[in-house]
Amino acid sequence: MKYLHTMVRVTNLDDSLDFYCNKLGLREIGRHENAGGRFTLVFLAAPGDESAQVELTYNWDPETLGGGRNFGHLAYAVDDIYATCQKLSDGGVVINRPPRDGRMAFVRSPDNVSIELLQKGGALPPSEPWASMPNTGEW
Repeated sequence: MKYLHTMVRVTNLDDSLDFYCNKLGLREIGRHENAGGRFTLVFLAAPGDESAQVELTYNWDPETLGGGRNFGHLAYAVDDIYATCQKLSDGGVVINRPPRDGRMAFVRSPDNVSIELLQKGGALPPSEPWASMPNTGEW
């Protein structure tokens, strides 16, 4: 048995690709459009780790999606949690659970999918502005 991917339904493919690729840093590794089924599948992976993929499923016909947290969350290890959170924040992403401990943070995608960011190796020393930043919303 081999892990393949986690599927996440998205309501706006452009907004989702901007978040996952331009802000979070994943890259597109494959795409499948099905005109008959009226959907697009986009496969993403962290650079250098194509074995763990996220499949964005975009149905062309409008639909209402429930809260993304109902399945749990996606988790990624990052080289520098503070730099990653700063990049996301600079891109307009709310840091719902700041990395006060230098180890863990949570953000949400445009479709409210919860994304956990974990510092590779041990926690970094606490650093401002993160150490005193409160939680925002749900994560």
